[in-house]
Amino acid sequence: MKLLAIESSCDETAAAVFEEGHLKSNIIASQDVHISYGGVVPELASRAHIAKISAIVRKALHEAQLDVKQIDAVAATAGPGLAGSLIVGLTFAKGIAMAHRIPFIGINHIEGHIFSACIENKDLQPPFLALVVSGGHSMIVLVKDIGDYNILGTTIDDAAGEAYDKVAKVIGLPYPGGPNIDKIAQKGNPEFHKFPVATIKDKPYCFSFSGLKTAVLYKYRSMSESEQVEHQKDIAASFQKAVIDAIHPKITAAMDEFHIKKLVMVGGVARNSSLRKTMANLATENGFQLYVPSGIYCTDNAAMIGQVALLRLQRNEQSTLDLSPSPNLTIN
Repeated sequence: MKLLAIESSCDETAAAVFEEGHLKSNIIASQDVHISYGGVVPELASRAHIAKISAIVRKALHEAQLDVKQIDAVAATAGPGLAGSLIVGLTFAKGIAMAHRIPFIGINHIEGHIFSACIENKDLQPPFLALVVSGGHSMIVLVKDIGDYNILGTTIDDAAGEAYDKVAKVIGLPYPGGPNIDKIAQKGNPEFHKFPVATIKDKPYCFSFSGLKTAVLYKYRSMSESEQVEHQKDIAASFQKAVIDAIHPKITAAMDEFHIKKLVMVGGVARNSSLRKTMANLATENGFQLYVPSGIYCTDNAAMIGQVALLRLQRNEQSTLDLSPSPNLTIN
């Protein structure tokens, strides 16, 4: 099986090639055009995908030393994501499938993240618990089997990564905020200020980061300009501590309730050094295995889409060519 996978759900144009289950190439092109806007502009994102996708796919095939005529199946992200961005990847993938009369399969973006840990850990099998923390999503998922998921909790407002970006903007850091906050927080005092950690009544595994973001804004505005400069790193560290404090008790409780001994932590925020350290310590203290992909597989990439596509194609699953992008595509 030679599989071409495409990811275009947001602002990364990506393509990957698998051959006999092995990742042969994984090409990612980020869109710098959004930096000056402090966030992703959907229309600019879709235009950038159109400009880049053909070259990115060619590069992925070239690196894998394959011609498109040798590809046996093609996969693409079908949602959730930005509709305009999704359409670019989907139509490109379906065009290849139609032209070469090969199977096409649309993959759920979140499902891709969940199984991104399997790219480097081929022996990882369900059941396991998945913590998905990214710019658009924060959720805890009980993974019973491929295609059999129980979403225990999600965010009721801002996702963790979204909160990072907004807080970074408040304290004067450039976009994307997550890596920049992580960097300066290492030199800050996480006990400088105690920011609130939200709990949601009757929803023990759900997240809320909107109040935390607002608390940072009010605290920062209450400081003089000199204090803002002096304590920027401390604010970043205190904010980051609050995010982590909102996450790890829920993970401990879920692992205990469902008697799971394997935790997968995925998504862009999974690259955060303090969160990784906290979860590694938690795994050691509680006797469970922790799987966190390398950084390149945490952010949006096509390898994770291809990984799920291979698993589903092995089950003789494929999509019809009229599959439309759907931001509400659910994991079922």
